[in-house]
Amino acid sequence: MEYKNTIVSGFKKSIPVIIGYIPIGISYGILALNTDLSPYVIIGMSAFVFAGSSQLIAVNMLTAQAAIIPIIMTTFLVNLRHILMSASLSLHFKKTPSRLLPLIGFVITDESFAIGNTLLKERENKGLFFLSMGLSAYLGWVLSSLVGVLIGRYILNFEIPVIDFVLPAMFIILLIMQIRDKMDVVVSVLAAILSIIFFFIFPGNWNIIIATLTAAVIGVIVENAV
Repeated sequence: MEYKNTIVSGFKKSIPVIIGYIPIGISYGILALNTDLSPYVIIGMSAFVFAGSSQLIAVNMLTAQAAIIPIIMTTFLVNLRHILMSASLSLHFKKTPSRLLPLIGFVITDESFAIGNTLLKERENKGLFFLSMGLSAYLGWVLSSLVGVLIGRYILNFEIPVIDFVLPAMFIILLIMQIRDKMDVVVSVLAAILSIIFFFIFPGNWNIIIATLTAAVIGVIVENAV
């Protein structure tokens, strides 16, 4: 009974996350149809990657006919934050059976990390609770992607102009959520300016990667010097 209550509680806590995933997942499914990816690959990406921001970036870069290496490097850089999130959450799972840890690691997202960091302290069976919450959100994301593909392929016979703004809008929100002090603002603005400058210098989408790394290095140097 205790395990059942833990699983049900995890599912209930995932509902706000699922609600947030629905419009983004549907948008991803529709946007991905503009690439050469088949519907099976589009849905499979959600099933095996489960990283909304990286999937949207990959789709956007594929639509722009970017080379494979810039796509891999860009999505890799975006997902580096998962190392820090996993390290932080690992403190809660010291008593969790090791066989569950790979599954827990797979379902860690920005949203589950934020909720988990807040709620895990008061939970007894932390691993099972987080896994229930994460898997529920995962199913919500995959199903939303499926709905997006079905809508885009079989229902919509016209383009939605504003849907291309889904990716920039999502990253603007994520950026605002990450800003904590003036240095974060300076680095963000510097990265944007450098990206525009490098766009005219480097081919493909290398401007994004180089601008991000350059701004981050400059930010660390200035912060340590102050």
